[in-house]
Amino acid sequence: MYSVFAVDDEPIVLEGIRSKIDWEGNGFSFSGEATDGEIALSMIHELKPDILITDIKMPFMDGLQLAQAIKQTQPWIKIIILSGHDEFDYAKKAISIGIEDYLLKPFTPDELLESLKKTAQRIDIERKQLSDISKLREELKSSKTLVKKEFLNNLVHGSEEMSTVIKKSSELGLSLISRYYKVLISRIESRTGNPDSQQEACSLLNSYSSAINEAVSFFHHNNLLVCIFKGSTQAELDDNSFRAAETIGHIATKNEDCSVLTAIGKTVEHLSQLNVSYEDAKNILELSKNNRSSNTYNNTQNRIISSDDLTLNGNSSEQNGRSDSTLTDYLDITDNDPLVDRLKYASKNDISAIIDESMILIRNNPGQFKVFASYILVDLIFAVSKLIEKFGGDIKQLKPEILQRKFIDDAVQDEANFTKILEQVLNFAVEYRNSKMIGKYGDVILKAKKYIEENYADQNTTLSTVAEAVALSPNHFSTIFSQECKTTFIEYLTNVRIENAKRLIRETEMKGYDIAYECGFSDPHYFSYIFKKNTGLSPREYKMTCMTNAI
Repeated sequence: MYSVFAVDDEPIVLEGIRSKIDWEGNGFSFSGEATDGEIALSMIHELKPDILITDIKMPFMDGLQLAQAIKQTQPWIKIIILSGHDEFDYAKKAISIGIEDYLLKPFTPDELLESLKKTAQRIDIERKQLSDISKLREELKSSKTLVKKEFLNNLVHGSEEMSTVIKKSSELGLSLISRYYKVLISRIESRTGNPDSQQEACSLLNSYSSAINEAVSFFHHNNLLVCIFKGSTQAELDDNSFRAAETIGHIATKNEDCSVLTAIGKTVEHLSQLNVSYEDAKNILELSKNNRSSNTYNNTQNRIISSDDLTLNGNSSEQNGRSDSTLTDYLDITDNDPLVDRLKYASKNDISAIIDESMILIRNNPGQFKVFASYILVDLIFAVSKLIEKFGGDIKQLKPEILQRKFIDDAVQDEANFTKILEQVLNFAVEYRNSKMIGKYGDVILKAKKYIEENYADQNTTLSTVAEAVALSPNHFSTIFSQECKTTFIEYLTNVRIENAKRLIRETEMKGYDIAYECGFSDPHYFSYIFKKNTGLSPREYKMTCMTNAI
């Protein structure tokens, strides 16, 4: 099944495309439509269709501009251009972008279907070629690739001589001069532990690596893709890295057995600081590995986690009188306390190991249980206090009882009670740490949903407009919305519009086309199509059902 998205500023053309073709009978699904390029770009960003059909002449953003933008961010999408202009310049430009087909208006449904089938055949061929695992092995073993990998690997680990970096990068054809940098690491894994699936996904990523804008990349080990991003502004850098993270996830998970976790490190200003951003991203991966058993970091789900996302809930600058810090800043505890260091990334599964090690120390000193148990518990409480403080908390307010001498004395009365207390304190530390590392965007999501509730009737309410309202880039907002809400932005917006349409059908005598416009749909026919797709009933059938139930 190949998903298809259509764009045309003439509603009658869209209706013809949507209704005149037996989509499912021919192995296709009609995923959506839009009447101009800007709205389409926002929807395609979310829906990620296999094929785009677009008119060439449209307001705001024409078909060629849309095609260029799509090819930059989602290069796997095949594009069929529709045009009423039989002009060589249009065709020439379309060919340069990489268009699959160019149909002149008016066209018949059979002509469009023939074009779609030819495009689907090309997709099949390309998928087969890209899934060739041997291709990845050959390319990764080439001498030029190995030299490039060694250079970039040394660069992100801070072991490359900075005096020769520019010369070496020029020799390798790499452009690394910029104002800001950050490192992204994607870990690709098979959900079933199948190494062939994992390598197939990596092969796809390797083949599409040139589509990742403003980045140079290499594979570190078999399943870690490392990308170095550059940007003239921090906003540009953030947008590029989040767009690339989504691209990586989409490409790799074309193999349904694979999942991707992408970690985005902090922004740095010099090439010599790339190792800081790299370590930041690596720490995020390590954190997620330790927390696989929790719902927060489920290794069967695709996730994008930025260092900037792992700051305190709300405005840490307001709460603590300091600017927002990244994961490494919060976890960069300089006391050199090994227990604190261990608690940075400890999972609940590690708690029993810490307790067991403590008990070994006690049992190696028979006859001194209370002395060593007291020492271990005090040391643990001190470490937990420092960790809590790093996350903006105060142990005196959160758990004052553990600072009392009586708490220590009661805990070390016997071994069973002591292990129980250790477990309680460790659980508290891990749960508090996790609570501060997730859900940062609760306020953002609430603000976005409020904006949607107030503006769903506006046809121009899109991913971009809502992202602007919450002061995030569209790519960043799309990522956090889907991860926090467990649904895509487009799905959520459509559901809000459909629910309001259902309310108007039940409670008013408004005509169907008026309800369509009232709920933010630009075309009554498309409204009917989406309504039935979501409810299983046409608006008229839904109205009749409501009337019958009311009798």
